[in-house]
Amino acid sequence: MTFDEMLATARHSAVHLEMRDTYVPDDPSFISWQGGPPYDRTERERDWHRLIGDARSRGVHVRRARVVSEPVTDYIRFEHSVTDSMNITAGESVRWLPRRQASDLALPGNDFWVFDDHLVRFGFFDGEGHYLGEELTEDPALVKLCLTAFEAIWERAVDHSEYKLV
Repeated sequence: MTFDEMLATARHSAVHLEMRDTYVPDDPSFISWQGGPPYDRTERERDWHRLIGDARSRGVHVRRARVVSEPVTDYIRFEHSVTDSMNITAGESVRWLPRRQASDLALPGNDFWVFDDHLVRFGFFDGEGHYLGEELTEDPALVKLCLTAFEAIWERAVDHSEYKLV
C-alpha cells in the first residue's frame, strides 16, 4: 500500500513524527532554497494540498510534530520556511519541539506516521538523510508506543506560528 493510499483510506486521524535534522539533501526545492538553480514548487504543493485536502474533507485530522536540535540545521530552516505554504495551507497542524525538551520521553528510533490509531508506517533514512524505505505494522504494542510518543511530543511542542528558529 502506498502512502497516498494509506492517507486516502484514513477515516479520522493521521499523525507524523519527524525526528531528524536533515532529510533528502538532494531535494531540488532545498537546493533552490540554498541559492541553487530555481525550482518551482507549485506542482509539488498542489499535489500535497490535494492529498491532505481530500483527507480533511473526510474529517481526518492531520498533525505533524518535529523534534529538532537547536541551533537548527539549514535543512530545518528550509522546512520551517516552507511549512506555511506546504503544510499549514494544506490543512495540517504542525508543532515543533526542541530536542532538549524531549530527553525524558521514550521515543521510537525512527520517524513514523500512524493512521487511524492502528497502522504505523516507519520511514528509514541513512545518516545523510537519504530515504531508504519504509516498514508497515499493525502490531498493537508498536502502535501504542508510537501514539504515546506522538502525544507526549505534541503536548510539549510549540505551534508552528509561535516557534522561533534558534
